[in-house]
Amino acid sequence: MNKPWIREYSPGVPASIDLDPDESVLDIVDRAVEQFADRPAFSNLGGTITFGELDDLSRRFASWLHALPGVKPGDRVAIMLPNLLQYPVALVGIWRAGLVAVNVNPMYTASELEHQLNDSGVTVLVVFAQSAGTYAEVRARVGVRHVLVTGAGDLLGFPRGPIVNFVLRFVRRKPVHHVPGALGWSAISACEPLADIASRPKGSDLACLQYTGGTTGRSRGAMLTHGNLVANVRQVNTWFASRTRRGEEIMVAPLPLYHIYALTCNCLCYIDVGGHNILITDPRDLKSFVAELRRRKFTAITGVNTLYQALINHPDIRSVDFSALKLASAGGMSVMPATAREWKELTGIMIHEGYGLSETSPVLTTNPVTLADYNGSIGLPMPNTLISLRDEDKEVPAGEPGEICVKGPQVMRGYWNDEEGTARVMTHDGYFRTGDIAVMDERGYFRIVDRKKDMINVSGLKVYPNEVEMAITNHPAVFEAGCIGVPDEHTGEAVKLFLVLKPGQTLSLEEVRSYLRDSLAAYKLPRHLEIRDSLPKSNIGKILRRKLRD
Repeated sequence: MNKPWIREYSPGVPASIDLDPDESVLDIVDRAVEQFADRPAFSNLGGTITFGELDDLSRRFASWLHALPGVKPGDRVAIMLPNLLQYPVALVGIWRAGLVAVNVNPMYTASELEHQLNDSGVTVLVVFAQSAGTYAEVRARVGVRHVLVTGAGDLLGFPRGPIVNFVLRFVRRKPVHHVPGALGWSAISACEPLADIASRPKGSDLACLQYTGGTTGRSRGAMLTHGNLVANVRQVNTWFASRTRRGEEIMVAPLPLYHIYALTCNCLCYIDVGGHNILITDPRDLKSFVAELRRRKFTAITGVNTLYQALINHPDIRSVDFSALKLASAGGMSVMPATAREWKELTGIMIHEGYGLSETSPVLTTNPVTLADYNGSIGLPMPNTLISLRDEDKEVPAGEPGEICVKGPQVMRGYWNDEEGTARVMTHDGYFRTGDIAVMDERGYFRIVDRKKDMINVSGLKVYPNEVEMAITNHPAVFEAGCIGVPDEHTGEAVKLFLVLKPGQTLSLEEVRSYLRDSLAAYKLPRHLEIRDSLPKSNIGKILRRKLRD
């Protein structure tokens, strides 16, 4: 296979890296504890735990799990928490007990939660107090045997912890629902730290079930091994090594750790380098988020386009000190040119766009650290990663669109309890079909065209919503955009555009079409326009076209 991207790697980044097949994520954690025991590891809501405290608390959590009746190595434990200090404690504790983590969105509806708990066969659930009501609705229909309910302030000490729990429950009116037989966090504090167990995980062992967003129906659990996660940590930290000083980095984590992007790129990668993660529990509360940014000279931040744009537009953002910022990473959705331009004007730092999926741990590509300006691409494949663009099973030439098919040590073992589904996404020669369409230029940079299933067919001509959205978000009146195909009796499908406008702005369909005529062919111009106050988004802020279609 021709790999032109290797010539574009930044100095010091190798084409491949050596990986130990026996290494587990616990090995990464233990080395960090040994080297950085007294350094802060995670902060949240005014509280901080050091690497040494993470070790002690996670061992107590593992001890609690180990003592639960009927729980055996390999069983699944669900973590249904927002970004709280309890999340990394529970995650590491699950692995220390020889169990498998199942990440669960605490904003799930009852039906979504019921499906995931039953599909994964969870026996233990760690749930946010304000999400316990959802579990209570499905409790009789799932097989969970043990439940731990925790509040936002449970690791913040006295008096901050009780105050935070009181404010959340009674001031912000987020009720706590009683779950019969459930324990509180005090059950963890009462346990003695667990020493290493005989069934300590190896690289080939299952680390977590990472459920997909369910864009094609019911969500499916991607089986990620310890080796998958370790490989991606090694790939990402090798890529950004020139921007990283061990034991000194401060990473802002506004995206939820239960999402694979933040799980790897914030939680695990920064544990590996002894970094300090600042966990943002509710990034939609922009006033509090910006206030948190003002408290520290942070060196890195991750986000999605909508989050960066919201920060750019916030009236207090210019009071934030960005002088220490070295890295702003983006994924989950395409970065819009206007957002990239405005972020660099604000901070002096380019947004480094990358690409990946739950099934790939997640990072497959990103732009090199030496790149000075936004280029609209998702960058180059990581070391040890092969990407083949295909039309069905035939590889397409450079410059032609094809489905991204990937092979690498970060690619999942398969879908949980779904051999047929796994077979459908794998090629005959072992590549994973992502469902995303991209083009590769002669230098090896990849650009996402769109999701294969989101393509709009106008009289037999392909229209990719991404292209339309990128073009219209350059308009000074537009805040954000979503594009879908709708049925049309003459052309089969027609382009429909959904816009959120900036305050005080107006736009008509004819004005939109007139603006786009210089950048899009006539068949790509929207035939329908709908102005909205907001667009439906996923838990990480990605605009959900399927909701627009619904």
